[in-house]
Amino acid sequence: MKGIKIKNLISKFKMATKLGDNSAMKEKTLNIGYKRTCSCSEKRINCLTGKEWVKDQVAIQEFYYTKDDIRDKNIHPATFPIALPAKFIEMFTHKGELVLDPFVGTGTTLVAARQAGRNAIGFDLKKEYIDFARKRLNQTTLFNHTEQILIQDDAINVSKYIRPETVSLCVTSPPYANMLNKPRLNKSMRADLRKNEHYLKIQQYSNNPRDLGTMEVPEYARAMSDIYKEIFPLMKQKGHCVVNVNDLWWENHRILTHVYLIAALEKVGFELRNILIWDKRNLVNHVGIFGYPSNYITLGSTFEYLLDFWKP
Repeated sequence: MKGIKIKNLISKFKMATKLGDNSAMKEKTLNIGYKRTCSCSEKRINCLTGKEWVKDQVAIQEFYYTKDDIRDKNIHPATFPIALPAKFIEMFTHKGELVLDPFVGTGTTLVAARQAGRNAIGFDLKKEYIDFARKRLNQTTLFNHTEQILIQDDAINVSKYIRPETVSLCVTSPPYANMLNKPRLNKSMRADLRKNEHYLKIQQYSNNPRDLGTMEVPEYARAMSDIYKEIFPLMKQKGHCVVNVNDLWWENHRILTHVYLIAALEKVGFELRNILIWDKRNLVNHVGIFGYPSNYITLGSTFEYLLDFWKP
C-alpha cells in the first residue's frame, strides 16, 4: 500500500505541473531541466555564430508576426510576436537551459522556448489565458526533450516553484500599468477607422486587485519590484532579465513607465545592461493625425522599450 501511495503522490505532482494545479505543489519545487545540453564551451553565453551576434548588437529591432502568432484582441488585448522572446532566448541561453515568463498571457514565450529547444515556466493570474496557452502548446508538434510548464498563480509566488540559480533568462511583456483601464478611443488610427469593434471598450485583463493592469504607475512599480525581488535569487549569475514595456500617455501627460521599471528592478539587485527599441512602424497602418494642429504628440504605438538587465 505504501508503494501505491507514493506512486499516486508522484502522479498527482506531475499532473499538477502540467495542468497548473497548485494544491499539490505548495511545498515542492518543479523538477525541470535547467542545464545546457549543447556542446558550447562554458565561456559562451549563447550558441550564436559571429555573424548572428553582430546582427543582434543593433539596438533597434523589428519583429514580424507569423501564422503561429496570436493577434486577436478578443483573445488577449496586448499580444506580441514569437520572434520577440525568440530573439532573447537565442541571445542569452543555450539549448536545454531554463526560461521564465512571470506574465505569460497566451504563452508566446513558452512557444518560442519550445521551438528553440529550451525548458520554460510561465505564470499568469488568469485561468483563461493559462488554458489558451496550454492548447496552443499542445498544437506545437515540434519534437524535443524539453518541458514547458504553465502555472496559474501570482508571479509573487515564483520562488515556491523554482529552485535558486536555475533560470538563465527571464523574458516577459507585462501589463503596462493601467494603460488599458480606460475606454479605447483609437486616437492613433485614421478617423474613419476608429469606430471598430473595440471602440469605447475597456479591454482590461481582469479585475483582480493583484493584476498589474489595474494599478497606477507608482503602485505598479512597487508591485514589479516585489515580484522581481522574488525572481532575483532564482537567476543564474549573469542571467539576463528582459522586460518589454511602453510609456503611457495619460490625461495629456507622458508617464515614463520604463524609467519607473528601471528603478524598480535595480532596487532589488538587477543591473541595467542594455536598452533596445522595438521598431513597430512595420505594424502600424492607417495612422491618424494625432494632436493636429495644436498639440504635437509622437505616436507611442510606433515603438516600445526592451529593457535588458542581468544579475551581476
